[in-house]
Amino acid sequence: MPERPDRRPSSLPAKRSGWLRPSGPSSPPPPAASGPAGSLAPVPPDHRSVIDSAVYRDGRRVASPATLADTFRQLREQHGGMAWIGLYRPTESELHSLAAEFNLHPLAVEDALEAHQRPKLERYGDTLFVVLRAARYLDAPEEVDFGELHVFVGPDFLITVRHGAAPDLSAVRRRMEETPDLLSLGPEAALYAILDAVVDGYAPVVAGVQNDMDEIETEVFRGDPEVSRRIYELSREMVEFQRATRPLVGMLHALMAGFAKYGTDEELQRYLRDVADHVTHTSERVDGFRQALTEILTVNATLVSQQQNAEMRALAEAGFEQNEEIKKISSWAAILFAPTLVGTIYGMNFETMPELHWAAGYPFAILLMAVVCVSLYVIFKKRDWL
Repeated sequence: MPERPDRRPSSLPAKRSGWLRPSGPSSPPPPAASGPAGSLAPVPPDHRSVIDSAVYRDGRRVASPATLADTFRQLREQHGGMAWIGLYRPTESELHSLAAEFNLHPLAVEDALEAHQRPKLERYGDTLFVVLRAARYLDAPEEVDFGELHVFVGPDFLITVRHGAAPDLSAVRRRMEETPDLLSLGPEAALYAILDAVVDGYAPVVAGVQNDMDEIETEVFRGDPEVSRRIYELSREMVEFQRATRPLVGMLHALMAGFAKYGTDEELQRYLRDVADHVTHTSERVDGFRQALTEILTVNATLVSQQQNAEMRALAEAGFEQNEEIKKISSWAAILFAPTLVGTIYGMNFETMPELHWAAGYPFAILLMAVVCVSLYVIFKKRDWL
């Protein structure tokens, strides 16, 4: 790759300094990543990771290069121009090529390659590195899908590295191209638009989660046995949502704290304050969702416990009633067994039985049966078996 001329400090309009002006002496550029022979690995010109690449001047698109190499060349030719490169899960060679062209810090490049980063804002010399967590609500499965976005912002370039379906950066780019006055403010204006899109994307998620919580409350009091699993799943999503929104509050306040120091355009200041208000509101709503889910889970556990106690009480009552029935059956069986026993003994018809020829034998047997039955009846009655 030919050596890049020193074009940034002298060719940029003063209004582009914005948030990106280093607060102290410029740090030396990091070493460029190289291949085995010390040169950059080639970037496939038709690789799908390059979603859109354009060069802008005064807020208007002046070139739409097909490859990263063409983008670098066009940017060098456009004095005061800005490159906006959109990537989706780029290869290591592509990021190394960008790192060599724009002096990206190796740590930031490593984060962009590995992904799975928490939202953060870091400065590396005159480059700002921003990690965002976008979210979208999926209606069919009723769940929240999270995406990760890495943004490199320099004096004359903006690079987005997307890991996930959200956000729709093509819509952001179209919106900015339709307002060239705003885009002419430089890469920080494009960063504002991305922040605004990510934060605006939280609103449908908040609405979807609110609807889910309303449904969960109905299911809880209806006694749905599957509601506990749904509460846990939504709670886990809210933890992820909180991790995506809470750091944004501090990041935006850090940007606003540097307005005076870095001479940020007043229009961008108003826009960023609006984004900060929205993300603060969203963060507060997410915190409220987590607390509400905790309370719902407690109520559900209480209702489940009460239901289990009622079921146990019903089983105990059923067991008691069954035991009473068994007592009655056993008592009547014992009463009926007594005359059967006497009748069986006297019905054996043995010749040597003296009672067989006894004149009072029959009434005696009947009387014996009656006495035994009445005695057993009285005993069982006193014990409340009958």
